[in-house]
Amino acid sequence: MTDTLGVSDTAGRTDTASETDTAGRNGTASETADTSDTASDTTDTSDTAGTSGVAAVLRAPQAVRVLVASQVGRLPLSSAPLALLLFARDAMSIAMAGILVGGYIAGTAVGQPLLARVADRWRQPPVMWAAVTVSTAGFALATLRPPPAVAVIAAVLAGVGAPPFESCLRVLWRDLIAERLLQAAYTLDVALQELIFIVGPMVALGGYALAGARGGLIATAVAQLAGTVLFSTAPVVRRWRGTPARRHWAGPLRSAELRLLLAATLLVGAAVGGTEVAVAGYADAHGSRSWAAWLLAAQAVGALTGGLLSTRYPLKDPRRALPALVALMAAGYLPLLLVAPLPLMAVALAVSGLMLPPALTAVFITADGVAPAGTAAESFAWVATAFATGSAVGSAVDGALCQAVGGVAIGFLPAPAIVAAAAALLWYRRHRRQLGAARPGVVTAG
Repeated sequence: MTDTLGVSDTAGRTDTASETDTAGRNGTASETADTSDTASDTTDTSDTAGTSGVAAVLRAPQAVRVLVASQVGRLPLSSAPLALLLFARDAMSIAMAGILVGGYIAGTAVGQPLLARVADRWRQPPVMWAAVTVSTAGFALATLRPPPAVAVIAAVLAGVGAPPFESCLRVLWRDLIAERLLQAAYTLDVALQELIFIVGPMVALGGYALAGARGGLIATAVAQLAGTVLFSTAPVVRRWRGTPARRHWAGPLRSAELRLLLAATLLVGAAVGGTEVAVAGYADAHGSRSWAAWLLAAQAVGALTGGLLSTRYPLKDPRRALPALVALMAAGYLPLLLVAPLPLMAVALAVSGLMLPPALTAVFITADGVAPAGTAAESFAWVATAFATGSAVGSAVDGALCQAVGGVAIGFLPAPAIVAAAAALLWYRRHRRQLGAARPGVVTAG
């Protein structure tokens, strides 16, 4: 995912050169990304950017349709791992369950940026249809209870073919709403993603209850297909075309600004993933693993609340505020170190989730600003991949740490430190950009 710093693109631009922000616009529409700390992409702080901003987003023609379709189509992000776990537990073994889940997650990490790159260069519907065909075939193959090696291939196919709803939706917003509403749209999307991790497991469990081990996989595949149909047939999706631009083999990763942003996003994801493992250990120590689901739900409620509050009180310049937002997120994880009794721990987890949507919104807005021309969808996909990869790594590291050291509190220790490191990296990025802007003839994006 990372690349050597300083690679220049085929158009002769370097990573410190000015780049054109053309994220998600139809045809030739473009605008130059502002390079100062008071960038002109700041959002309106009047009512149109607050609560009524969300209402304005939802009133835009087709906005509700593509937003709902994207949420439904993304349910497998949380339902597929559980469905594969339940299937393998009944049909294979617990050890095999971990391999299948890992194969699916690895498949999505590889597939999302590649599919988004094709969409950037062509159109969205053919990419979505081809992707969902591959993914559905993977789920179908898994339901046949094949030999373990074939089951792993099936899980990987299901992940590789997961349609890139997240990145495709985000490049559509500029065609659906006014520029001043983009922050509200991004925040609304990020906040609603919390519902995916609440509803998704219910889809898998419902399918399992109705049709046994295969049922969860079938329900997951049906949800993904339904979301694809509703999304891909929307007129705005069918009209959208990628921006013509000179291409580079590294795509958006040729931008050093974006690579630093992805590194910080990976660290944030690692903190979130590690905290989930720590919560599971905390619940186990308090006598019932089922408490983990309720505690993580409290964190999701906190994130949803934070997202809604940030739409009501939007930031004037999210890109400039990004390091501070991540630093506040690190502070929000500190109360977890107290390992308080259950009711207070639920409150502490809700607090830890508050800053995630505002921070991710600022990340997406920044990615939109620094992405080279014609790479908007792929840039958004890399952000999602960085977060998911970080979450997986964070879970593994935190689990190993808890097992090696023992105790409950140790599981919560890495998160604030990791997020603080992400904030420091973002501060460095901003300082470097300021130094670059001070040099004669050099302008930096983002």
